[in-house]
Amino acid sequence: MISLKKNLVGNDCHSFLAPPPFKKIMPCIAKPQWGALKPLADTELKETFDAIQQAILTYKIGGKFWEKPLARSFHAILSLPEGCELSTAQEALNCLTRTFSQGDILLLTPSLTHKARKLARNLKLSCAGADTLDPHSLTETVTAIIAVTPRTFQLDVCILASLHGISVALWDTQAKPVKTLSAASALSIIYQKTQYFSPFTGQETDCLSVIELLALWKHTLLANRQIGACMGMSLWKRPQMSAFLAKAPGQPNFFLSPSRAIAACKRLGEFKIAIWATRLPTGIKAALEKANLHLVLVEDGFVRSIGLGSALQPPASIFLDTRGVYYDPAEASDLEHILATYHFSPSLLARAHTVLERLRIKGISKYGRATNAAASTPARQSRNQPRLLVPGQVADDLSVLRGGGEIQDNFSLLKAVRAAHPDAYIIYRPHPDVEGGYRKGSLPDQEVLRLANEVSRGGNITELLAQADEVHTLTSLAGFEALIRNIPVTTYGTPFYAGWGLTKDKGAITPRRNRVLSLTELVAGTLLVYPRYLDPVTRLPCPLETVLDRFEQPDVWRQTYWMRLRGLQIRLHKKLFTLCSQLLFFYR
Repeated sequence: MISLKKNLVGNDCHSFLAPPPFKKIMPCIAKPQWGALKPLADTELKETFDAIQQAILTYKIGGKFWEKPLARSFHAILSLPEGCELSTAQEALNCLTRTFSQGDILLLTPSLTHKARKLARNLKLSCAGADTLDPHSLTETVTAIIAVTPRTFQLDVCILASLHGISVALWDTQAKPVKTLSAASALSIIYQKTQYFSPFTGQETDCLSVIELLALWKHTLLANRQIGACMGMSLWKRPQMSAFLAKAPGQPNFFLSPSRAIAACKRLGEFKIAIWATRLPTGIKAALEKANLHLVLVEDGFVRSIGLGSALQPPASIFLDTRGVYYDPAEASDLEHILATYHFSPSLLARAHTVLERLRIKGISKYGRATNAAASTPARQSRNQPRLLVPGQVADDLSVLRGGGEIQDNFSLLKAVRAAHPDAYIIYRPHPDVEGGYRKGSLPDQEVLRLANEVSRGGNITELLAQADEVHTLTSLAGFEALIRNIPVTTYGTPFYAGWGLTKDKGAITPRRNRVLSLTELVAGTLLVYPRYLDPVTRLPCPLETVLDRFEQPDVWRQTYWMRLRGLQIRLHKKLFTLCSQLLFFYR
């Protein structure tokens, strides 16, 4: 595992592109670079500058973009350092008052200290501290800035203003204008005079990659700040959910009582409550509607972890769904809405194609990766007897109960597959949660083998998919993982991936699914647009590609205290079951 201790944020690590405080100590993603500028041809430099400027202005990142905006607007800014002489301040102010009234001028100081407030009173100006201010809120109305030796957060405001084309005059402490900060000078500071690092590896990276990551982080924290309370989340999940839903700064509050959760949202002025989808309290939807609050349903993602959720391995991926839940076709979910309406850009599809290839080559599935990557790549040969894989599911799983339709159990599914394919070689794969003793749905082998030719246990599902000609499933995620590997899939229920022209569907398909998708579009919507990802090392929001990197680092997925406790519970339960069976046999 890569150590990131040497790349932590410090006082000498300030840069315009800074990370929001998802946690107390953040990895350093940028630091000043002294010495020779990065060499680039004039045309290449202009193209790079234009791309950086457009990205910053589009995503509104840079400076302390996570802070609150000012309550009122101003037309000019006087930026002064701490301990600035009154005469210097007055002379700079006089330059601004030739064009602006004093009520339209903001005094910007490094922080809002007692001395800063006193200076503001002497100058008869409103005052704000640059260290607690979103600089993007100023650029909408400000047209001129005079900054006396700006540093750190004050300099961030000046850089951002210059990118917007706002006049920024830089003065020295002798009250003499030194120069005007142009957009080109600001971009030189951002690009040529700054070194950038990936927070996930500590390795050097490029400026635009950091901007894309900051855009992801901003999108995440803005969504998190709408959630005022969390419910239905077990104790072992809460540390991970706190990281997923961190507000930069701050973390969500967890509640057992719906009334207290609703009261907390009202108090905080936040209008959403996040609840684990399988643990909805009775009457919660009506209570939220009455309180004018919105429900967000939470579920595990499809590239989750190395290790089972039922074994208490924390997830590296989740869904936050504001419409419904992906496995219930009775109502539209955010995933279904994305697949039905989203415009998939060429760049997103190119990224999805790369992800597809990586999933295939590395044999990555929801709960792990193939130990033998080559064995996970389909190499099916023509046979007289087709090999059909039927993945089992958990008996009380909501995807079965809500999406299974007429078939509600594994044995009925096997009967339907055998009836449709009497001459096929059928492989039945019990669900790993059931095999591990964590969930219901176990079938005796002798019953299964009345309908199937083989029961397959152990190993990664992708290794078994490589041996199958077709997959026949109710609603299992194995069907989606088969599609990724270009294996024909027949569905007997209504899983999220059915009804888009990629599967043979025997279950009832909702008329809402009236769009034909390519496999790349299905993957883009399902794995890139819909989920959230969290790096298990830094515990920071990340793209899918970072989680895929971690799937190749087994030491990342160490057993937690809760996992060891859960393992002990299952072992004791199995021993007790064996003992009871022996006693019953003895007394018969």
